[in-house]
Order: sequence, then structure tokens, then C-alpha cells
Amino acid sequence: MKIAFIGLGNMGGPMAHNLHKAGHEVRAFDLSQPARDKLAADGVPIAPDAVTAVQGAEVVVSMLPASQHVEALFLGRDGQPGLLQSIAQGALIIDSSTIAAATSQKVAKTAEAAGVAFIDAPVSGGTGGAIAGTLTFMVGGPAAALERARPLLEKMGANIFHAGAVGAGQTAKICNNMLLGILMAGTSEAIALGVANGLDPKVLSEIMRRSSGGNWALEKYNPMPGVMETAPASKGYAGGFGTDLMLKDLGLAQENATAVKASTPLGGLARNLYAAHSLAGHGALDFSSIIKMVQKG
Repeated sequence: MKIAFIGLGNMGGPMAHNLHKAGHEVRAFDLSQPARDKLAADGVPIAPDAVTAVQGAEVVVSMLPASQHVEALFLGRDGQPGLLQSIAQGALIIDSSTIAAATSQKVAKTAEAAGVAFIDAPVSGGTGGAIAGTLTFMVGGPAAALERARPLLEKMGANIFHAGAVGAGQTAKICNNMLLGILMAGTSEAIALGVANGLDPKVLSEIMRRSSGGNWALEKYNPMPGVMETAPASKGYAGGFGTDLMLKDLGLAQENATAVKASTPLGGLARNLYAAHSLAGHGALDFSSIIKMVQKG
């Protein structure tokens, strides 16, 4: 299948590579030269620009940072045309960015008018899941469009959920990431408290992992350096899922909660914690670096 992949960051790069390894004809593009070079070194063809990437593509996959980037890419900005003018009728867009549900719905409506199918398919599983091809996809859109996308999603992920109509995938994702932000902050507090009392963080983490406090952070993403070799915490909090990206997602959750008049006090507190952490200069670090806020000394 001919695939255009736009957005080759920590998540998009490995996802595009997995599609390439599966034998699909992938043409990829990113505004970042280092991101392009990294994927080119893995043998993935790189297009000179996004418009060239989508020429003749049957499927366009996008993995971008925020709502404004997705809207600008497909619909255009400042008088510049969007990619929808260059994507062939009958093609399918799979947007795996984490953005506002309203943005997904806006792009989907315009795409439909242009004869292009659209699904929102944000992911969970982190960079490890992107590399291993074990991501979880939360999909919003018509069932028929999901079935067209499924063979590709299966090459990038292990779990595929149909959350509902367009935008439902985004709603599911912000609910998930709100909980992730809350549990990472709580896990960090618990580990920091134990260490302040002289406990070995590895021993404490294992105790909690096997007890009622067990959670994903303790299983796969420990925030304490040296506890888990594969976690960003043991790599200077480099790579992974950035603090500013978590802050963005927590903001989306709060905007949505306001819109539907839902009460999310812990989500609001988590957003404030990550905002303070970002303002302290840690926005580019992995979100598990939130433990720095509560470590003694």
C-alpha cells in the first residue's frame, strides 16, 4: 500500500519505520532535518515536502504535536493551501496526533467534502510501544474507514479500539492521559516519600508494584533514575513523552471538562503541577521528571 507519513518525532518515526518494515511503500516527511535523517538511515524514503509525500498515496498518516498543526497541515494557514487539495479522492487519512476532538471533526468534515475518508486514531504506549509495534489505538470514525485502516494499525499496534464517531478517539485519549498524568504525579510522590525515609527506591517500587498501589508507571515507566534501565528516568529523562506534551493533553482534558461541565479536580491539579514543572525549565524533559518537584533536596 502507498502510504504518506507526516510527522517523524519520537512516536511517528518508529511508527513509519514499522510500516516500512511490513513492506508498505512509505514516503515520509517532517519539518525537522534530524528527524528526516534518522528515518532515512533506517531505509525509509523521505519526501522533499509534505505535498510530494502525499502524491499518489492511498493512505496519509499524520502524527503531529497539537491541534493547530493538524489543522494547518490539512486545511491550510495564512493563505497557504492545506494538504487536502493534494490528497487523491478516495484516500484515507489516519490522524494519530493527540488533539481536540473538535479539530478532528472539523478536518473530517472538510475531508469528506473533498472525497477523502478520515479517522482520528491517537495512541497510547509511549516510545517503547511505538518502536515495538505494540501501541494501543483509540479510533474515532466510521466503521468502514476503520476496517480500511486496520491492516496498517495492526503493524503499528497490538490493541485497536473503536471508540465511536469522529472525535471519540481523541476524547478517549485525553481521558487516558489525564489519568496517566495523575498517577505519575502520585507515584512520584510515593517514591520520593519512601526515599526521604531511607528506603531503597527499587525495593519500594517492587513492593508497591505487587501491592494495591500497582500501576503502569511502576510496571514500565518508573520515574526514579536507576530503578528501570529502559525508562527515560535512567536516561536523563531524554526522549519519551515530554512534559510540555503532557501539559498540552492535560489542558485539552480541562477544556473538554469545562465544555461538558464535568468535574475533574485531580486533573486540574495535575495540570497545574505540570505547568509549574514546565515553567521551572523542564518542559523538554520526559513527563516522569515530575518527580523532581517532590524529591527531597
